[in-house]
Amino acid sequence: MARLSVNVNKVATVRNSRGGGVPSVVDAVRVCIDAGAPGITVHPRRDARHITIDDVRAIAAELAPLRGRVEYNIEGDPRSDLVRLVLDVRPDQCTLVPVMPGEITSQAGWPADTPRQSLAGTIEAMKEAGVRVSLFVDPDPAVIQWARQLEADRVELYTEPFARAFERGPAAAEASFRRYAEAAECAHSLGLGVNAGHDLDLGNLAMFRDLPYLDEVSIGHALVSRALFVGLRQSVRDYLAALKSPS
Repeated sequence: MARLSVNVNKVATVRNSRGGGVPSVVDAVRVCIDAGAPGITVHPRRDARHITIDDVRAIAAELAPLRGRVEYNIEGDPRSDLVRLVLDVRPDQCTLVPVMPGEITSQAGWPADTPRQSLAGTIEAMKEAGVRVSLFVDPDPAVIQWARQLEADRVELYTEPFARAFERGPAAAEASFRRYAEAAECAHSLGLGVNAGHDLDLGNLAMFRDLPYLDEVSIGHALVSRALFVGLRQSVRDYLAALKSPS
């Protein structure tokens, strides 16, 4: 069964809309862990519109006693301040994500023609610090080969195209899923772990959870949105249950 990493960015978005400290991101992390989540993800952006550097450090302190049981994943573009933060905090994993100017959320993975020298030093430094490195990519064998050449540990497959295909019906969903399965097979054959994230929800996880070699899914928006109606603890439990294939 793939591990669930709960992205708590949206909790910080609500807090920042009013100012102050409510709702507490650290309290949200505690609830997620109490509900059984084996991972926490944050994506501190340059403009700090949701997760802040202080949040990253506070969550790191909260998770420190749980090292080995609950994984901490920091996502972000490889800008200098984020790299310094990761090397200081030393999470279990850093997912390097390309960022487009003005984007609201991630829109694509790294293209295969991204110059290797733009990321190689960052990846090497993080791995030397004991941080597992994942690269956010589209389900494309060429870009997965590129990630392997950079000596990343994992790829995170960008799943919004699958989510949109799933909405169009079973035939489109099956065709999209096959593309992702081929990408996962390719990554595994190259020695890369397989993560996935973006617009996964309780509906489409019924199919996507069966992706070959899937190690981890990162889910935030849909999980926190559901929490508005059923509570955060129950929402986490619902997603953990959704990741279990029927026996």
